[in-house]
Amino acid sequence: MSAEKILADWKKQQFKPVYWLEGEEPYYIDILVNYAEHSILPETEVAFNLSVFYGKDSNWADVVNACRRYPMFAERQVVILKEAQQMRDIDKLEAYIEHPLVSTILVVAFKEKKVDGRSKLAKLLKQSAVLLSTKKMYDNQLPDWATELVASKGYTISPKAAVLLTEHIGNDISRINNEVDKLLLNLGTRKLINEDDIEQHVGVSKEYNVYELQGALQRRDFSKAFQIIQYFESNPKAGPVQLVLPAIYNFFSKVYMLFGIQGDDKSAAAAIGVNPYFIRDYMAAAKNYGYERVEKMLLLLHQYNLRSIGINDGGTEDGSLMKEMVAKIGQLWDNK
Repeated sequence: MSAEKILADWKKQQFKPVYWLEGEEPYYIDILVNYAEHSILPETEVAFNLSVFYGKDSNWADVVNACRRYPMFAERQVVILKEAQQMRDIDKLEAYIEHPLVSTILVVAFKEKKVDGRSKLAKLLKQSAVLLSTKKMYDNQLPDWATELVASKGYTISPKAAVLLTEHIGNDISRINNEVDKLLLNLGTRKLINEDDIEQHVGVSKEYNVYELQGALQRRDFSKAFQIIQYFESNPKAGPVQLVLPAIYNFFSKVYMLFGIQGDDKSAAAAIGVNPYFIRDYMAAAKNYGYERVEKMLLLLHQYNLRSIGINDGGTEDGSLMKEMVAKIGQLWDNK
């Protein structure tokens, strides 16, 4: 079941006895746990009918005993087990999960991983609990997710601003949400988040960033590419090599895919998994480089990505490594 469906059911006062929330993405787990702790019960019932445990500091038997109590002067009680992945002998909860008390809502937050699918507990959860299993988003999904998040709050964000925001923050949707909330506080009466807002309130230069470096390479503007890398050297947090190289490799790997695709811009964007707003950038890169050079570039990027993590490299500084890479990309035209 999805987090949205669980939350919608709770708001309609529709509850199941056991909710098991697991996986690598904590954002949705935190939303549900926060709602369970602060919104399921009326404030007057919280003192008597809300129990919160932490896996590292709690015994499974204490959790089960709390679950088997009947609510006091109320229809239901809520028991929350946070950081459940740190609890010893958590499989001992199986007996309760198999036969839960209908007046208890047990919410278990099992973060960072999932229960072993081969275990009895995993099979029991599928049969007897509401199971939410989360996973990290792919990086290329983040701009669209941020756009939908902003829309859900009654605002809009420009496609470029969404890219700048998510590339700066990386794959941390909780932090993206926090930054969006900060941005909205500074919009005043406006409803659109643009690149200037990202630069002013998030601290991302709209001229010197990974997206602009990608664009400079796409246009074969190597002079601009060197300027951006020099900015990264002076501002290491703006463009760490571990962020820059995978982003550029991802861009040109999608350019490479275009050579085998036919159709209009919309179908091409769908085929390579990008926002249609940006498809012309990919097509321009395909035209500027051609099939053979894109292929050579991907091999080159792979080589420098390995060097950036210390393979076949004696410790070249990040800036020097990226400048050398750009120079090698420029040399792809020397033999043609």
